[in-house]
Amino acid sequence: MKKLTQRIDRERLLLGIAAPLLAIVAAIVVTTLVILATGKNPGDAFSDMVTYGSASDSQVYILNKATTYYLAGVAVAIGFRMNLFNIGVDGQYRIAAFFAAVLGGALTLPGWISIPLIILCAMATGALWAAIAGVLKVTRGVSEVISTIMLNSIATAVIAYLLQPGKLAELQSGGTVVSTKPLPKSSYFFSFNTGAAGELWGFIVIAVLVGIAYWFVLGRTRFGFDLRTVGQSESAASASGVSVKKMVATSMIISGAVAGLIGMPTLLNDSHQFSNDFPSGIGFTGIAIALLGRNNPVGIALGALLWGFLERTTNHLEFQGYDKEILGVIQGVIVLCVVIAYEVVRRYGLKRQQQRVGAELAAQAAAPTEKQEVA
Repeated sequence: MKKLTQRIDRERLLLGIAAPLLAIVAAIVVTTLVILATGKNPGDAFSDMVTYGSASDSQVYILNKATTYYLAGVAVAIGFRMNLFNIGVDGQYRIAAFFAAVLGGALTLPGWISIPLIILCAMATGALWAAIAGVLKVTRGVSEVISTIMLNSIATAVIAYLLQPGKLAELQSGGTVVSTKPLPKSSYFFSFNTGAAGELWGFIVIAVLVGIAYWFVLGRTRFGFDLRTVGQSESAASASGVSVKKMVATSMIISGAVAGLIGMPTLLNDSHQFSNDFPSGIGFTGIAIALLGRNNPVGIALGALLWGFLERTTNHLEFQGYDKEILGVIQGVIVLCVVIAYEVVRRYGLKRQQQRVGAELAAQAAAPTEKQEVA
């Protein structure tokens, strides 16, 4: 049996390596065909992407984007681990960033007080907005998919109503931009000066801490064990004494709290105000990144970096004569290839394991019979 376990573990390791390799190869092949279909040379495109993406200013850009994308991926992954599909991350982070910006613009406190207050406001707003979907699910059985989609629309409407002069916004210089009151410089988050490459947002430190907390809580605590148990089997979790409804509501609240952090790198390190051109759609990007990273904190980080790299380099390809829509095609192809490759490898691994266990059990059952015949 020990040999069987060692063999299975070795196969699991090989299958774990095979899955991303298969996804990469499939993505490259399909992307090559897509570029060929546009009448361009894929070799030149890949070479240009690598060259441009490895430049120092591009690396800073990618890390800044990856900071935001990573937080989005973790927010979505928390729901995924509970078998919850939190589509409302996009609305949660935007309404959280809006009210955090309103609060930040009104504060005249020192930065060491105002910055934590702004971050806590964003997390609390995101958590409360997500809690609505959680409460509806555990009390009325409303699907979180439906409720979060509707909450996204409501969040957009609320922001549009309040983001007007005379309400919670004001006209900026020139009278062409409507935004919340700009944050005072004391509320700016720190950045790392990289010289000509630009500034690396300091919120990347917070993103790293969130990733560590996500890994520790889900993998090293009783709460994380209960959360994963409910996600795998609600009936088994309920039989072991875990309150399924409580875990569902708690997971949605935590997911919303992390979603509240998504807009903070942009608000505290870049725009310092909330306006109509504040980034949107990042919550849906987080779904793709969580899928790419298989809900693993390291995998999500790699997925966020890959997404930032693709966004930087494929946008550059447009200036080289390539169709601008190629970015969406490449991103979609990569996500599909990763999901399909992991599922294929998972099913193959499960089949192999079942065959190995069956063969071992059959051999053990035949052994006493052979001894009796010899006797």
